[in-house]
Amino acid sequence: MKYNYLEKVYSGIVAKAMGVILGAPVEPTLWTYEKIYETYGDITQYVKKFKNFAADDDLNGPIFFLKALDLMKNGESFEASHVGKAWLNYSREGIGMFWWGGYGISTEHTAFLNLKNGIDAPRSGSKEVNGLSIAEQIGGQIFIDTWGLIFPGNMEKAAEYAGKAASVSHDKNGIYGARYIAACIAKAFDTDDILEIITSAFSVIPDDCEYRRVCDAVIDFYNNDKEKNFRKCLNYLTKEFGYDRYSGVCHIIPNSGVIILSMLYGEGNLARTIEIATMCGWDTDCNAGNVGTILGVLNGYEGLVEKYRTQINDVIIASSSIGSLNMIDIPTLAKEIANYGYQLADEETPIEIKEVVENLRDLNFDFNISGSTHGFRTSDAIRYPIRHTVGTGENGTDSLTVLLDRVYRGNVGNIYYKPYYRREDFDDERYQPAFSPKVFSGQTMTCRIKLDKWNGDDFGVAPYIRLSHSKIEIVGQMRMIKSKKWIDIEYEIPDSKSEPIDEIGLKLESFTREKNKVLGNLHISEFKVFGKGYHTIDFKKETREFGTITQFTENAGSFVLEDGHIHVISNENSLALTGNFYSEDIEYNVTLTPKFGSKHFAAFRCQGIKIGYLVGFDGDKVKLIKSDFGYETLQEIEYKTEMSKDYAFNIEAIGGKIKVKINSEEVIDFEDKNYLTHGCVGYSMFDTGRLLVKKISFKEL
Repeated sequence: MKYNYLEKVYSGIVAKAMGVILGAPVEPTLWTYEKIYETYGDITQYVKKFKNFAADDDLNGPIFFLKALDLMKNGESFEASHVGKAWLNYSREGIGMFWWGGYGISTEHTAFLNLKNGIDAPRSGSKEVNGLSIAEQIGGQIFIDTWGLIFPGNMEKAAEYAGKAASVSHDKNGIYGARYIAACIAKAFDTDDILEIITSAFSVIPDDCEYRRVCDAVIDFYNNDKEKNFRKCLNYLTKEFGYDRYSGVCHIIPNSGVIILSMLYGEGNLARTIEIATMCGWDTDCNAGNVGTILGVLNGYEGLVEKYRTQINDVIIASSSIGSLNMIDIPTLAKEIANYGYQLADEETPIEIKEVVENLRDLNFDFNISGSTHGFRTSDAIRYPIRHTVGTGENGTDSLTVLLDRVYRGNVGNIYYKPYYRREDFDDERYQPAFSPKVFSGQTMTCRIKLDKWNGDDFGVAPYIRLSHSKIEIVGQMRMIKSKKWIDIEYEIPDSKSEPIDEIGLKLESFTREKNKVLGNLHISEFKVFGKGYHTIDFKKETREFGTITQFTENAGSFVLEDGHIHVISNENSLALTGNFYSEDIEYNVTLTPKFGSKHFAAFRCQGIKIGYLVGFDGDKVKLIKSDFGYETLQEIEYKTEMSKDYAFNIEAIGGKIKVKINSEEVIDFEDKNYLTHGCVGYSMFDTGRLLVKKISFKEL
C-alpha cells in the first residue's frame, strides 16, 4: 500500500465512533435543529459523557457485516447473499445490532425477517418486496464504512462491495447512498481536498437519481453562499428536501444533504464537520458517523482532536450474537480490516499485522499505532494518569506511559484492561450488549515495562486480576522496579473461582516516604495474554443484565435463572453461547436435564447463530450435527432418554476428532475431515421444549 494504510484505517474507525457518540444523544426525531441549538448552542464538545458507550447500529453494522468475507467458500465471488448470511449469523433476533422497529417500519427488521423466511439477498431488501419507502431509508449508507476502508483509493471496488452489502436491506437511493459514501472513504486515502472527495465519488451513482440531485443542490447553495453560514444552507435543505417530502421513519435523502453540507462547511476539519452534522438534526449519529469516517481517513491521526478521541479510548462495545466479540479493541480491529485490504489488493500483509490477525485468541497490544491505548484505564487519574507517548518504547517504538505524579507510601493505583463488562459499566442500554469473558484462568499475562524515575526511592509493580462479581483482586508477586531497565512481568492467571475476570493489568505502589515522593514515567512497551485457559460457570453467581444471563448471549427462547440453574423454554430453535469465539481444541462439560420436548443439545465450536456443532437428543437418538446455514447429521446412535433425568455431557474436540460421553458412556466418536476450527460453547433446543442447564465448564486443550 502506498498510504500509511493501517494508521488511516485506525483513524477512520476512531473518527466514526467520535461522530456516532457526539450525535447519539440528540438522535431522536424530537431533537429538531431548533431544540438542539436552544439546548446546546454551537456544539464544540461532547454533549454527554458516557462511562462506556454501548454501540448502536452505526458501529455494529460496519464491523459485523464485513465478516461476510469470512463466510465465503473457496472460489466464490462476493455477493449480497454473503452479507445476508452475516446478518443472520451475528444478529440476535429482536435485540441489539440494529433497530427492531417492526416489519414494514424498520428497514433492517424487515430485511432480517425476509432473510429468516427464505427471501435471500438482494431480494430481501428490494423495492419489489418491501416497497420504495422502506427501501430508501438511511440504513443503506450507515453500515458500509468498512467497505470503503478495505479498498483504499479504489472507489469502484468500494462502491461495488458496499452496494451489494446495502442491497440486503435497501434499494435504489438506499443503495446509491451506500455506494457514494464508500467511494468517498476510498477516495479520502488519495487526496487531502474535501471537495475532490465529494465530487469524485459521484462517478459511482447515476447522474439522474434523487441522491445526486440533493447533493448538487447543496453544493450549488454552498458555492453561492458568501457568508458560508451552514444554518442558512440547512434552512434551504429543510425547505426543499426535508422529512416532510419523503415517506418513512428516516429517509436517506434529507440526511445525505446534511452529509454534503457538513463536509463543505466543515472545510476538511474533522471536529467541525461532525459538529455541524450533529447540529443539523435529523439522523445525527448516522450522519456524523459517516462524515467522521471520511474525514478520519482524510486527516489521519492528526485530525483526531484530543477532546473527542480520549472518550473513545480505543474501545467499541458492540451487541452481536458473540459475547467475546462485543468488546472491540480498535487497533486490533484496524489490523483485521487492513488485512482484508491487503488480501483484496493481492498484496502481502505486513508481519506486524499478520501476527495479530492470525492469532486473535490472544491479546496482543504493542501501542505502535499513533495515539493508541488499547482501552487501558487507570484507577487514579490524578496520581497515575496514562497517555500514549512516541519513541519511548523498546527500540524506539511507542508505548503506553503512566505518569507517576509525586506518589508516596500507600499510594496504590491500577493500570488495567477490561476483558469483560457488566451493566454497571454503562449509562444506557438501547442496544443491550451481552458479554462473554476474553481472559481465563490458566492463561499467561506478560508485559514489558521500564521505569524512568526522576525522583524518589522504592517503587513496586505487581500483576493482578479482578473478579467481576465479588470485586476481589488477586495480586501476583510485587517487584521493586529499578530505573532505566526494560524488564518482563509474567503472571499465570490464577483460578477465578467460577467468576469472570473483568480487569487484568498492573498494580502500582510507591514505598517511598512522603518527603521523597516518586516522580517519573512508567512505560509499557507491550502487553499480552496468551495460552490455554479454563473456566467454570456457577449459575448461583450469575444474574440477568441487558436482557440476558450474564456471561451468555441468547437467541430466541426464554432463559431464566432458577434454583441455581438455567431454565430454558422455547417454541423454535434457540441458542445460548459463552466462551471465546477463537477457542480451538476444547474439553466441554455441560449437564442437561430435559423437561419437555425431544430436541435438546449441547453446542460447541459455534461461530454465531448459524455455524457450529450440536450434540444431544433428538427423540430416542443421540445426534452429532454440524450447522453451517443448514444442518448435517454427522453421526447418530439409538439412545433412550428420560424426562427430568440429568445427562452429563463430556465433549472433547481436538482438530477434526470429536468424542462425546454422556454420563461417562462414550456415545460419539467421529472425525470431521472439513471441521470447524474454533468457536464458542453453549446449549440449544429445536422446536417446542423445556430444558434445565445445571453445570458448565470448559478447558482449552
